[in-house]
Amino acid sequence: MPRPLLILLASLALVGCNGRSERAGGGLLATSQQAPALSGSGEWLAVVSDRGGRPTVQLRRLSDGSIVSVPQLSRHQPHSSPSLSWNGRYLAAITQRGRRRLAVVTDRLNGRMHPLPLPGGRDPVQLSLAPDAQQIALQVTDQGRWRVELLDLSDLLEPDRPPGQSLSTPALSSEP
Repeated sequence: MPRPLLILLASLALVGCNGRSERAGGGLLATSQQAPALSGSGEWLAVVSDRGGRPTVQLRRLSDGSIVSVPQLSRHQPHSSPSLSWNGRYLAAITQRGRRRLAVVTDRLNGRMHPLPLPGGRDPVQLSLAPDAQQIALQVTDQGRWRVELLDLSDLLEPDRPPGQSLSTPALSSEP
């Protein structure tokens, strides 16, 4: 193989191995973290990190990297499967109370924690909160089987909408 071609191929191989990986600022990856959840607005990040040997939800404001406490969750550990609403007002997670796993939604605006009762001894495994916080999808175990359930939260929580989105019902068209 001619020397110039060999040098070109070697150069391309080295450039291809230079995969850049950008880390989020503020030392987000400083400790062992898992189960990331980003708010719809991109302003908040919730992760599960090891704190004192227990998996704990950590909430971070991405604009300045500050960690924001969620005291409502502190007594119910370990945590798993965090999920955030659009503006980060609501934080849903799976907690443990005694031997029982429990899905909860925390309203960070008024400080309330809303446990979500599941009928028939079902245990939550994973969850996903809708961006407007009006529904939640739950993966549960039910007598040894996996199921997905969708719960309506509209009677429990106010909508968490993106800025500028109308809260009123759209006008009906004048056509018959």
